[in-house]
Amino acid sequence: MPSANASRTLKTCCGAHIMHDGLSDVSYVLLPLLAQSFGLNLTQVGVIRTAHRVAMATFQLPAGLIAERFGERNLLALGTLLSGIAFIALGAASGFWMILLALFFAGMGSAVQHPLSSTIISHAYPGEGRRTALGTYNFAGDVGKFIFGGIVSLCVIAGISWQVPVTGFGIAALATAVVVFMWIANTHSRSSADAAHASNSTSAKPKIKGWGIRNKPAFAALCMVDIVDSMTRTGFLTFIAFLLIARGVPEGWAALAVPLVLAGGMAGKYFCGVLAEKLGVIRTIVITEIATGAGILATLVLPGMAAFFLLPFVGVALQGTSSVIYGTVGDLVESDKLPRAFGVVYTAGAVCGIIAPIGYGLLGDAIGIEKTMAVAGVVVLLTLPLAMVLRAAIAQPVKTAAAAGSVK
Repeated sequence: MPSANASRTLKTCCGAHIMHDGLSDVSYVLLPLLAQSFGLNLTQVGVIRTAHRVAMATFQLPAGLIAERFGERNLLALGTLLSGIAFIALGAASGFWMILLALFFAGMGSAVQHPLSSTIISHAYPGEGRRTALGTYNFAGDVGKFIFGGIVSLCVIAGISWQVPVTGFGIAALATAVVVFMWIANTHSRSSADAAHASNSTSAKPKIKGWGIRNKPAFAALCMVDIVDSMTRTGFLTFIAFLLIARGVPEGWAALAVPLVLAGGMAGKYFCGVLAEKLGVIRTIVITEIATGAGILATLVLPGMAAFFLLPFVGVALQGTSSVIYGTVGDLVESDKLPRAFGVVYTAGAVCGIIAPIGYGLLGDAIGIEKTMAVAGVVVLLTLPLAMVLRAAIAQPVKTAAAAGSVK
């Protein structure tokens, strides 16, 4: 059973995840409203969205490095504070440049959340239960996406100006920053104290310098699995509605494609973390990635509406693998170097989120949407040989004794 402190830490990090993912993805709902309010053209809308994503991708790794000196909790609270201020500024924006700057700084503030919350949870659950905890944390992020987008949509339907919920989100983020600072233990101070205690012990292990990666081949293989998985996920989410329309599904139904995938993904992020605790990492990756590839290919052969109703089940596997990947980082990296390791993993995923839609879009223009989705369904199966590389790397005896016991 987890300690009361570990449970409180998990709940607080889940709350931070709800807040940050809600702030990040509510822009999908806000952009049309901003364009209408300020007369923005599509190029300006694209620039605004890209600025937010680039800020998130750029600052995740530096956040991990800075946190090693400043403290994970402290930097997480500061990033949440910055996001709150940025959304309050967005609520008072008067034009394109203020919107651009506000969402850029909002992305900068949210960049700290994924690597640092994952590190804090990994410290709170150093052994059994880590993957379930991180799966719960991943699930919370999707809850935030639904809640924040739903609030803005309901406000618009009720005739309430978009500035009202946006300003409210900013104030809620400021309150979340205070909760993070008050309720999460200073893991940086604790790990520093532990390191000092260890250095005075005659049986202490020598401090690992650099990146603290216990098994570089295994960590590299894990990152490659994450890259292929992220590219498939973002590519599928970007173009699934276009595929359904091409297969004769009415546009109104096709517009619900992404929410259906995400609804399944919410369950998948939690249950795949639990499954990895039971079956082991490698077996779970193999199961979820085969299911993802089969699900994507099934949308090409089933009748249009049958493919539509299959989407939540595709989402379970498509989204669920990420919980397994993030839960394995702690097996391969020294605990005091986890912030930078998670920064690498999340940055790789964020960069793929920028590149994959462009790559699959160019491919779709060249060969058609159906063939492009077939390519995505096959490409995801590249994770299977990578999973075997990961298993072989973990089996190496050098510096992997701790990891080998928890990864099968």
